[in-house]
Amino acid sequence: MLAHLQKLITLGLLAAAAGWLLYFGRTAPWLAVGGFAAIALAYTGFLAIEFILLSMVGQSDAATRPSGQELLGAWLGEVLAAPPVFCWRQPFRAHAIADHLAPPELLHGRRGVVFVHGLFCNRGFWTPWLERLQGGGHAFVAVSLEPVLGSIDDYAPQIEEAVAQVTRASGLAPLLVCHSMGGLAARAWLKHLQAEARVHHVVTLGTPHRGTWLARFGHGHNARQMRLLSDWQAQLDHDMPPDRHALFTCWYSNCDNIVFPSANATLPGARNRLVRGVAHVQLAFLPLVITETLALLDAPLP
Repeated sequence: MLAHLQKLITLGLLAAAAGWLLYFGRTAPWLAVGGFAAIALAYTGFLAIEFILLSMVGQSDAATRPSGQELLGAWLGEVLAAPPVFCWRQPFRAHAIADHLAPPELLHGRRGVVFVHGLFCNRGFWTPWLERLQGGGHAFVAVSLEPVLGSIDDYAPQIEEAVAQVTRASGLAPLLVCHSMGGLAARAWLKHLQAEARVHHVVTLGTPHRGTWLARFGHGHNARQMRLLSDWQAQLDHDMPPDRHALFTCWYSNCDNIVFPSANATLPGARNRLVRGVAHVQLAFLPLVITETLALLDAPLP
């Protein structure tokens, strides 16, 4: 469903921009070019608003407060990172790389990966990661969580199925790699199925573990769950095993335009990894993050 919606939005914007350009092209060239640019680049203004809000809300820790140069660089990075995800990979290439679960004789004994995306995303988000793993002998499954605006708790069975598939193919507990809301879905899975023994490690990228200020503008069930101090988050770790957070590595940024304050993307007891000057989507495709995360497949955890 999400792929169809994003396809309609992308094609609609392209049609509107091209129609404006053609309509005014002969009579008012500057108006034609200006209108085309305004339609095609409108998303950059929305991103700028997010960064302005980030700078206004501020950071609780002065050491992580972003500089103006960091904010500008992160905005530019997100301007470049967002269109390939939301206008190409997710709407048109969501299934370009299939899940890799066979042949079992080549995958068995080598740890696999389950990829869990965030809000308003699908498995196409992970295409660069899947390309990196292709032909490497590791099983992998990238889920597409449905319903798009449903409860985060309802995603646990989909994660459970993916974990079971990768475990059967590899014979080993998988690595979970989760972006944004996907990290909360993984925690809900751990809670509801008491699955600590069935996962090797969980890596979260820009996950609002303690909510995000920006979620106050969201009205879906899952968006409400991600609001600051939500009742759902208060219950997420209720009666959890004391070592659950030790299973997590949490990558976060002081320039995350979706999850702020930035400390909310960390967990007590986890290995929290700060990357400065990187935006929300951009963080998931940082070479350092990809390399160090996938290295966990072949190296024991310290």
